[in-house]
Amino acid sequence: MATYECPDRELPIASITASVPLEETSEYIMWYLVYILVFLFSLLLSLLLTPVMRKVAISLKVLDYPNERKIHRNPKPLLGGVAIYLSFLFTILIGILFIRTGMARFLPFSIQDYLPGIKNVLPKLLVILIGGGVILGFGLIDDRVGLRPGFKLSGQIVIGICLFLVGIRITLFIPNLFLSAIITIFWLVAITNGFNLLDNMDGLSVGVAAIASFLFFLVANGQGALFISTILAVSLGSLLGFLRYNFHPAKIFMGEAGSSFIGYLLATVAILGTYYHQESPTSLPVIAPLLILGFPIFDMVSVVVIRIRRKKPIFGADKNHLSHRLVNLGMSQKGAVLFIYLVAFSLGLGALLLRNLNLLGGLLVLLQALIIIAIIVLLEIMGRKPKNEK
Repeated sequence: MATYECPDRELPIASITASVPLEETSEYIMWYLVYILVFLFSLLLSLLLTPVMRKVAISLKVLDYPNERKIHRNPKPLLGGVAIYLSFLFTILIGILFIRTGMARFLPFSIQDYLPGIKNVLPKLLVILIGGGVILGFGLIDDRVGLRPGFKLSGQIVIGICLFLVGIRITLFIPNLFLSAIITIFWLVAITNGFNLLDNMDGLSVGVAAIASFLFFLVANGQGALFISTILAVSLGSLLGFLRYNFHPAKIFMGEAGSSFIGYLLATVAILGTYYHQESPTSLPVIAPLLILGFPIFDMVSVVVIRIRRKKPIFGADKNHLSHRLVNLGMSQKGAVLFIYLVAFSLGLGALLLRNLNLLGGLLVLLQALIIIAIIVLLEIMGRKPKNEK
């Protein structure tokens, strides 16, 4: 999907079996220990920081007050997004300091072999972190005093341009740089706002983001993209730590700041991945991010269509998201969220197979995803009909 080349050496995609050489098996084990370590560290940070930010939000009165467009009945503290960002940021920075200060010499040689490649991409990683901080800052201002949609959109476009200029870009086999820039910026803005729109029910947006992070991790790890896999392990820990306090009934919300940041992070990580390789039977693996992020895209498109049909502002807030529509059909909040988790996982699961499938197999995976969406739409239509029409 991107021209950005992963600095990792390729590891065999095969599982750890007796047929894998001992040194390669040892290398697998060491990297999985790294994944587990950074995951647990970011998870612990998130579990500790979220209650702290909840108290800060209450003391500063940074609260989300209920109104006719929202489903919660009591004011909820925001700033949960700060806990997610800080958990992610601190874990990454500690890893960078570990590498830059020479402490990495205590690591096994099998991991030290990758350090030169990781050091080469640290400037790009810092740009990603700074961009995430800016996105978070815009969200905090919006949570506190409100920002015009046009201003936030302009900021997201500028960040997209910065990412493109440092080499983080989508090509899709198109050599034209201008077209590549347009696609990259559009993708970043769309996914960032898609997760913001999805944050309309307890645990919904962060849970779907955690599922997407896990699926992206499986894809990246299967391709031997060790650097990207490590980032995703950190992301997953930060998200799950917050989900502990955000699942229904939520004790804290992540606000505009958190939902925009996780959307930005997943959009960027999706660009970093290299899904198509010369040995791939087809070019269909490039649609893997569309499958993994299929539900946020579907929800965003459906809401925009509904608002256009009803002649309402596209960037306004309402109760027309799938989660709301499911509750209107009789589901509980928790049931609707769990149902959407299942849909998001089912849509993204096919992305794990695309690299090894021929054209027919890849098209069947895409068709399966479309059928899942069609079933949801059909159930909605039937659920809205009066009983005598059914």
